[in-house]
Amino acid sequence: MTMGDDFEQLPGPPAPAGPSIAIFAGAMVGLTLIAVASGGVLGLRIAAVKRAEIQASTDAPPPPKVIAPYAADTNLRDLPPIIANLADPPDASVRLQATLVLDGASTPKPEIVAAEIAEDILGFMRTVTLAQIAGASGLQHLREDLNERAAIRSNGRVRELILQTLVVQ
Repeated sequence: MTMGDDFEQLPGPPAPAGPSIAIFAGAMVGLTLIAVASGGVLGLRIAAVKRAEIQASTDAPPPPKVIAPYAADTNLRDLPPIIANLADPPDASVRLQATLVLDGASTPKPEIVAAEIAEDILGFMRTVTLAQIAGASGLQHLREDLNERAAIRSNGRVRELILQTLVVQ
């Protein structure tokens, strides 16, 4: 005989039955109803907020009119591209494109004024070093210097010199 034959199998308590499918389905239906109800409440709340925003925007006064910074008689004149070697380092060059904002009535020959200013900028850019125009503050200083030189060269007829591009190689 074998060792397993010596012992007799006694009946024990029955294994507990798991939750039935009906309880599982009921729980899923309940959770689905809760999700639908909370989604509906949230949707109604968002719609109410949007309605209030739309009502507030229609009741708000119209935005103020934007006033142009320049008068109607101003004149824009593009300068030819200015290409110059920088003072330091010797192998660095710069290409600058700019536009002049001129007083329209007080500038008799804007082409001549633009040519004189372009020539003056070319001479100035040959004295500038790369360290002077590096970074945001260097660009701001360059812009201020060029605006000042343009105003002096044109006897105050240039309102602003707008830098369009500045490429350093």
